[in-house]
Amino acid sequence: MLSQHAHAHSIAGDRVFPATLAVDDPGVGDEANLLYGHIRVPGDNGDQSVNTFHFEYDKLITSRLALSVGGSYLMQNNPTAHGFDNFDIGLKYLLYVNEAHEFMTSVGVTAELGGTGSHAVANSFSTISPTVYLGKGMGDLPDLLARLRPVAITAEAAPALTTGAGQPNAFIYGFTVQYSLPYLEQHVHSLGLPQPLSNLIPIVEIPLSRSQGHNRYGQFGIEAQIPVNRASGSHVGVLVQAHVFFDEIAPTTIGKPLFNW
Repeated sequence: MLSQHAHAHSIAGDRVFPATLAVDDPGVGDEANLLYGHIRVPGDNGDQSVNTFHFEYDKLITSRLALSVGGSYLMQNNPTAHGFDNFDIGLKYLLYVNEAHEFMTSVGVTAELGGTGSHAVANSFSTISPTVYLGKGMGDLPDLLARLRPVAITAEAAPALTTGAGQPNAFIYGFTVQYSLPYLEQHVHSLGLPQPLSNLIPIVEIPLSRSQGHNRYGQFGIEAQIPVNRASGSHVGVLVQAHVFFDEIAPTTIGKPLFNW
């Protein structure tokens, strides 16, 4: 059975799946997400520096269904170009939650709308991505493995289907591995960790493709982007995220579902 707040911040039983930076979490909610990224990648005339400012707003239509709109502003050199990438819209539905086994799955679809961005950086064709999202906590492990109960895994997978003639499709997927210190303190064995350490959730994210504890009002995150080979980059990049939970800040106004289905 779905817990009272499971739709808000990806909660399944005692497990909180935090909003992550590169691989989307399996929950739905009224949220605003601001993300900055910087990375250096190979270009035609040497390394190319790319800075990205991304925003997304998610609005609950019902307690299980969310509508999202988003976009990115890109700045790059070598050659120099800047402007908005194509804007995107999406729907995400919370399909199933198993509290006892800390499992959650959602399905959704995102459409990048071709021609809505700057000609300097955006494609003229659209890309449609039907996506599956999964989250599994290890809180149901036996006592012998109790110290592994704070571990959780989330994943997403989606074909990226383009509408442009001759444009290749792609397959986008990724996963995260998390170790929740709040879960350790509250549900396994308290080590007496001080704040803010006791609210941290160390996360490793691995997004692949071709081309803290439950914070009531929001989350702030920062992580490194480490290229796995020359094709994916030559220097370590950075992602910085600010995530605001409107359904906690203003649950009776802006964070309220449009329909109580």
